[in-house]
Amino acid sequence: QAHFVQSGGGLVHPGGSLSLSCAASGFTLENYAVGWYRQAPGKERERLGCIAPDAETTHYVGSMLGRLTISRDNARNVAYLQMTNLTPEDAAVYICATVGVFCSSSFSANPETAHWGQGSLVIVSS
Repeated sequence: QAHFVQSGGGLVHPGGSLSLSCAASGFTLENYAVGWYRQAPGKERERLGCIAPDAETTHYVGSMLGRLTISRDNARNVAYLQMTNLTPEDAAVYICATVGVFCSSSFSANPETAHWGQGSLVIVSS
């Protein structure tokens, strides 16, 4: 079954940075736009941003504006999320998913027929 394999989560100190990766498994990444999300306990899934299949376009939304960089390497079938200046409020499970073939600022929080990652837990604590 096609899905993403995520890696890179863990514990980071306040003010620190963290990078997450999503490796496509069972499908070709270059055919899809990729969205990133996060979900904290008791909260709804929050959209963070997306990147177009050719990496020409990225859109960032939500409360982490200015602290995120989304990138991808289609040759390696991997998408990335880099986060900076993390605070305890950023603690959540971070998730990647395919979001169709376009990346727009209105990309779906619940994309249909998406390939999902298993989630990466990020804890921000001193």
